[in-house]
Amino acid sequence: METATKNLENDHVHILKLIVVMDYIIANKRTDINHFESIVEIIRNFADGLHHAKEENLFFPFLATKGFSLQQGPVAVMLHEHVLGRNFVKGISANIELFKKGEQAALDKIYNNMRGYSDLLRNHISKENNILFRMADKVLSGEDHHQLLYRFDEAEKAHTSTAGSIEFILKIDELASHYNISN
Repeated sequence: METATKNLENDHVHILKLIVVMDYIIANKRTDINHFESIVEIIRNFADGLHHAKEENLFFPFLATKGFSLQQGPVAVMLHEHVLGRNFVKGISANIELFKKGEQAALDKIYNNMRGYSDLLRNHISKENNILFRMADKVLSGEDHHQLLYRFDEAEKAHTSTAGSIEFILKIDELASHYNISN
């Protein structure tokens, strides 16, 4: 049976793949602006726009009804890290614009923000998958998971008028393929 936590973990698989792409770009000093912009678009629309929205608007508030605090503890840490991630993405985006205007120093700032995002999200996903989601599984009933999955599905339908998350997963796969990155 699919669970709400498994649904979120499935999103993580794709987000981690994008992070591997980012790590490759940084390590090999790649400078393809279109790829930088694609990464920002994917993060804003899939990782943050859909995945984090499912967590922040549905999953975490549901956990609050089961006794989890939104102000302290694991959920509060996850919410704080979502904000930190958004700040890194703002840094990537702002420096893409500067780089496009010819400011070469902006390239290192793009890499630094990508690295910060990559490091943050690797640790963040590990904490969610191994700690928070396991704690949630102990308190969520089968009916709770069913309700959350229904709400996740509705959120995905409302989020995009296109193919939904599939569109962004395909973009991640295209980037990974371009850089010869397999799972």
